[in-house]
Amino acid sequence: MSVQLCIYEDERSSRFFPLIWTRPVYDLTCGITTLREKILRAYPGTNVCLACRDYLRDVMREQYSGVEINTISEEKVLFINGRVLAEPDLATKIPLEGEDTVYVSGDDVVAVRLGGEGLAKLKKKLPQLLRRSDFEVSREESVDVALVGYIWELVSRNGDQIGADYRMGEGSGGVVGKVYDGVHLLNPSLITVRESAVVKPGVVLDAEMGPVLIDEEAEVLPHAVIQGPVYIGKRSLIKIGAKIYGGTSVGEMCKVGGEVEETIIHGYSNKQHDGFLGHSYIGMWVNLGAGTNNSDLRNDYENVKVFVSGETIDSGETFVGLTMSDHSKTGINTMFNTGSVVGVSCNVFGFGFLPTFIPSFSWGRSRHGRFLEYDLSKSIKTARRVMHRREVEMGKSYEKMLRDVYEKTAEYRRPFCKQD
Repeated sequence: MSVQLCIYEDERSSRFFPLIWTRPVYDLTCGITTLREKILRAYPGTNVCLACRDYLRDVMREQYSGVEINTISEEKVLFINGRVLAEPDLATKIPLEGEDTVYVSGDDVVAVRLGGEGLAKLKKKLPQLLRRSDFEVSREESVDVALVGYIWELVSRNGDQIGADYRMGEGSGGVVGKVYDGVHLLNPSLITVRESAVVKPGVVLDAEMGPVLIDEEAEVLPHAVIQGPVYIGKRSLIKIGAKIYGGTSVGEMCKVGGEVEETIIHGYSNKQHDGFLGHSYIGMWVNLGAGTNNSDLRNDYENVKVFVSGETIDSGETFVGLTMSDHSKTGINTMFNTGSVVGVSCNVFGFGFLPTFIPSFSWGRSRHGRFLEYDLSKSIKTARRVMHRREVEMGKSYEKMLRDVYEKTAEYRRPFCKQD
């Protein structure tokens, strides 16, 4: 009997809102790859199902053509929690085959192997965030497997994960792209410049603290300094004089300038201008206006508090910066305090420090010092225009997803936005 691998979202994935309004938790990045890619790397050649919330289903089917979405096709399934930070030996600790078992780490469910009547019942629950009680399995085994619990853990682990991914083969190839005379390579054994990438004169690639990977068709302009561990994604542009510090991952087709430290930036986002971005997680299709800055350290050095799933909690971390979700934008000279969270499709500007939580589809501030609700049709029109500029066309399923997110986030806007 063949066993299917299903990556799923559990109830604690809700801690990763607002970033996961537009993607499953396992499509968040940590290092060079996503959580999903790390899991699949541990189980090569396996028949895979990706389980997600129902409103994400059609977008996922378009994104992962040929992969089963919310569909179980085998009589035995190994469910892997999408928050798992998979190491190379994951399949040794949790084999694909075996008897029905729940694998736990502390009070987290890491994985469940399930068949028979229990699997038949679970199939009906796939379009939702799953709980331990949804898996009718009595046998339990403890395993030493790491899971991420909050967004800031992705950021704090990012540097180590860049190194781990690099060693797992993501950094293979060496310096084969076009590197001009006058570029300084420090510890070149840990530097990869992929074919079709370009590094201009005066650039410093410093891998003495960790690897540096410049991916295909990326370009690093003169006098930028990149201090590893750092990943620069395909077709991305690092602007003149940029300062990119360790623990930073830049996704595909981004433009990045100014000062960036220990930050994850998803694909198709821009931080072109001067300004500081530190210990932050930025989604897709984000644009940070000139002079946008965030604080990532309180002046009293106390732990940073962050808005998570409707409540403000102590992160337990000294450094926590900005979380900004897909399609959100800032005006020039925008300032964010430590631990700020910005939802999907926000247009943020105004004087002084902004609120530390700005719900999805918020605009502004108004002249009364409050935000307005961002008109849905206008926000979708802008998102479509922005995507078209990068030769990506918004399909019907993507537009429907944005409309669903607008409805699902309304409860956060009602007490926050002035209804002008």
